[in-house]
Amino acid sequence: MKRTLPILMGLITFACQAGDVTIVNAEARRTGEQLYSFNVTLEHTDTGWDHYADQWQVLTQDQQVLGTRTLYHPHVGEQPFTRSLGNVKAPTGVTTVIIKARDKVHGVSPQAYEVELPR
Repeated sequence: MKRTLPILMGLITFACQAGDVTIVNAEARRTGEQLYSFNVTLEHTDTGWDHYADQWQVLTQDQQVLGTRTLYHPHVGEQPFTRSLGNVKAPTGVTTVIIKARDKVHGVSPQAYEVELPR
């Protein structure tokens, strides 16, 4: 496991340098029966209205979209930044979800950030 960390960090750095949005952190909090709230921190080289991180999603392992957080404006002077999404319902038996993010130019980043759902 220790050997993969530098490789993973290198891939995250490369993704950010290549222009893709990077998920820096994501946390889930249980708010009800099968309901969760998410805080997701993104980093991206937003340059203005034509190129900025514009969305992140919560998905199941089989890519079912559980929730979408749309970002309506660039965050040029605010990097990294955190945004929240509540009332996300997880299907029965789902214990881990994936966060994926996108930007207006490159589309969905190849990064998939796994989050374990609290019980």
